[in-house]
Amino acid sequence: MMRITNITVDLVDLAAEPPFQWRTGLPGSEPELVGGVLRVWTADGVVGEAHTRRGVIVKDIVERRLREELIGANALSREYLWHRVWELDRVEEIPIYAFGLLDLALWDLAGKAADLPVHRLLGTFRESIPAYASTITYSSVEEYLDVADQCLERGFKAIKLHAWGDARRDAHLCRRLREHVGDDVELMYDGSAGFGLSDAVYLGKELSNAGFLWYEEPMREFNVTAHRWLSEAVDVPLLVGETSDGAHMNMADFIHAGCASYVRTSATFKGGITGAMRIAHLAESFLLKAEVHGMGIAHQHLCMAIPNTTYYEALVWGNPIQTGSEIRADGTVAAPDEPGIGWSSASTGDDRPRQSAAIA
Repeated sequence: MMRITNITVDLVDLAAEPPFQWRTGLPGSEPELVGGVLRVWTADGVVGEAHTRRGVIVKDIVERRLREELIGANALSREYLWHRVWELDRVEEIPIYAFGLLDLALWDLAGKAADLPVHRLLGTFRESIPAYASTITYSSVEEYLDVADQCLERGFKAIKLHAWGDARRDAHLCRRLREHVGDDVELMYDGSAGFGLSDAVYLGKELSNAGFLWYEEPMREFNVTAHRWLSEAVDVPLLVGETSDGAHMNMADFIHAGCASYVRTSATFKGGITGAMRIAHLAESFLLKAEVHGMGIAHQHLCMAIPNTTYYEALVWGNPIQTGSEIRADGTVAAPDEPGIGWSSASTGDDRPRQSAAIA
């Protein structure tokens, strides 16, 4: 037994992100703020950790709700502890970005105890994966076309747009981008939940005509029926469930409704590594892809372990473009090799956007 002796959250000051924009109606880059490092301490001396950009909120939840509840438990009993946090969520309504932090720390701890990267504990499927360039929102069609050229020169073979949230204007951009890059480049579009059903249908038909690989989060994900109606009206594959609460249980409803060609999974919004893998296996049982949302070291592990995923999401920002240093010259990402999750070697310094927390 690896008994938990303490759970702590150390607050850390994080620098402002480099300036960027999301679609109309959403804030963009974040200012200076207080993040946190959650640590799980054990009697064996092994410590697991997880990082958050919402340190004050997470510290309150840990100190008021989680610490005394979980001290004395076996840190290797991740399933029990995952379910215990679900029980506590009934009275706490833990924020979606905080729900999986304990699980991340426990997987980090297990990897360190075994002296293995987390993806090895999960059962590695691949040693590298191609990345797609996931844009911020730029000012004009011309700038997007310039950025697309830079992305292709950087080694990316696929590009996903975050545009303005105007169905007609975004449709024009998507047509122009397809004409510009040709038919051999995979293109995706992310609506950041910006549309009602009618605009979502209009844009979806344009994306179908332009041969886009997927249509991501066109509407708020509270209503599964609306997504079914959308799926019946357009041919472009829908990627759903990015920010919906309920992890695998909610995702099952999207799949049952027949509106999911792809589903989103992540450590950030789906209950850590444990929740993310539940969704991946659920999707695989229906022969669906489970695409990992957001960049970062934890999601590199997921991409290596999940067989039914196709890309690593790499945010690109600025012009000239910048992206994470984990992206190799050929546009791929290699499997992490540090024991645990590998926060210490992760390229998540304060000079880059934190897509896992901020992306819409």
